[in-house]
Amino acid sequence: MDVQPGILDRLPEPDAYLANAAAAVKRAHEKGIPVIYVVVGFRPGAPEASAAQQHVASRLIDPHPAIAPEGSDVVVVKRRVSAFSGSDLEILLRARNIRHLVLAGISTSGVVLSTVREASDKELKLTVLSDLCADYDPEAHAVLMSRIFPRQATVTTCEKWLKTL
Repeated sequence: MDVQPGILDRLPEPDAYLANAAAAVKRAHEKGIPVIYVVVGFRPGAPEASAAQQHVASRLIDPHPAIAPEGSDVVVVKRRVSAFSGSDLEILLRARNIRHLVLAGISTSGVVLSTVREASDKELKLTVLSDLCADYDPEAHAVLMSRIFPRQATVTTCEKWLKTL
C-alpha cells in the first residue's frame, strides 16, 4: 500500500525495501495469490483533495515501477489514508470472496494502521508483514508492530510468510 514514487523515496533505504517487496509479489504470483496494489490518487485537478493535500495530489498515482502490476493484479485508488476510504477495495474483496489480507506498506502509522483497523472492523483475517511496512518514525513502527497490531493481526516477517506458502 502506498509504495509509490514520492512516498517510497523518503525512506532511508528504498532499494532494500523494494527488493523485499518484489520478492513477496513474485512469490504471491507464483502461488496464485491475488495481488492488490493500493495507491493514493486523485482525478485531474484533484477536486477531492483539500488545500492541505494539493502538494501531494499532483505527484501520486502509480505503484513504484520496480513492483509494477502485471497480469491479473488490481490497482485500487484511494483518496484518504485507509485502503478502504474512498476506494472500491471492499467491493473487489467481496467479489473475489477474499477474507484474508496480507498487508504491507508505507507508512506503518498511516495507511497500514488505518487499514488494519478498518479491515478488522470488517472481520477480515489479517497478516501484517513487519519488514515490508515502513514508517518515518521508527519508534511508532516498533510500537505498532509489537503492541497494537498483534491484537488484530498476525505480525510476521516477509521471509517467514514466504516459507508458509
